[in-house]
Amino acid sequence: GKNWIILGGMALVLIIEDDEIIRSSFAELLKLQGYEVVDTADGDQALQFCREIPPDLVITDLLMPGKEGIETITELKRDFPGVKIIAVSGGGSQGAVSYLSAAKALGADRTYQKPLKPQVLFDAVAELLDDESPGE
Repeated sequence: GKNWIILGGMALVLIIEDDEIIRSSFAELLKLQGYEVVDTADGDQALQFCREIPPDLVITDLLMPGKEGIETITELKRDFPGVKIIAVSGGGSQGAVSYLSAAKALGADRTYQKPLKPQVLFDAVAELLDDESPGE
């Protein structure tokens, strides 16, 4: 089983992505950057996990079987208003753009189209986690 024990002081990043190759490569790369990473294949799994341990930041794909990203973002924002969200979509150029703007409207902090360079992702994660200034 997975070990959900979170080490002190490390930000917890939750990845929701149905493509296992993308998911595991993002997870590995973020772990190398010093984050605690949990990855799930769908929104339902992710939301169950969040209810046990709310993450600091969520990276979610938008087009997934089961509970897709737009719905997942809506629920995350409702139940965990403080969580930072990065939405990623590869759903065909036109489709991706409209999905991403919907995600932004629902509260995603950053939206990107696939393919996404890892550096772009790291910069966004670092930026979003850095501005956790006390008293917000």
